[in-house]
Amino acid sequence: QELLVESGGGLVQAGGSLRLSCTASGFKLDDWAIGWFRQAPGKKSEGVSCISDRGGRTYDADSGKGRFNVSRDNAKNTVYLQMNSLKPEDPAVYYCATDVGVPADVCRAANTRTLVGSWGQGTQVTVSS
Repeated sequence: QELLVESGGGLVQAGGSLRLSCTASGFKLDDWAIGWFRQAPGKKSEGVSCISDRGGRTYDADSGKGRFNVSRDNAKNTVYLQMNSLKPEDPAVYYCATDVGVPADVCRAANTRTLVGSWGQGTQVTVSS
C-alpha cells in the first residue's frame, strides 16, 4: 500500500518555527515531485512550497517566501517543510502530495487540489498570537 504520512504539526507562538515531515511508505519518493499545500477552514487550498524529484529545484509561493524552505532526503524517503517566523495567518491543515512536473506547476496544481499522485492525511498547524 502506498502511503504518505505528514508529521510535525502543532501549536507554536507567532514568530516560532516548525518542521513538517512527509514520509512515504510502499513506494519511492524520488520518482516524484512533491507539493506542500495548506487549507484553512473557509479558505481555498494554497500550494506553499514545492520541490522537484531530485531536489534540485524548488518553488515557494509568495505567502511563504523567505520563511518556508522545502527540502528532501530521498535516502530517508522523506520531504521536509521548514517553517520559520510563523504568522497568525499561517494556521491550516498542511498536506503533502506527489505530482509530476516542475515545482511551480506542482504548486499551481496544489491550489486546485489536482495533484496526480498520492496524498497524505494532513497535519494541523496552529499559531498563537
